[in-house]
Amino acid sequence: MKSYLFRVVVEEDVQEDGTKAFHGYCPALRGCHTWGHTRQEALARIQEAVLLYVEDLVEAGEPIPVDPEKGVTEHPAPSVVVNV
Repeated sequence: MKSYLFRVVVEEDVQEDGTKAFHGYCPALRGCHTWGHTRQEALARIQEAVLLYVEDLVEAGEPIPVDPEKGVTEHPAPSVVVNV
């Protein structure tokens, strides 16, 4: 079992009605975007989106992209990530 670390970006955004929101995306995974009403909600949603994206890659037999320049690293053993 390997672990993969994906850098994500969460930034302030505004919905069409002017309501404050947050946009989350993973630069290494094309089309992997989401949003939330709060920064925490957007972060939770992008974590889920990355997981689903990677599960789809594995199911399709596609490689998981590893690109340190885009913020993706692979670790040879299970790992725990702590965001502070």
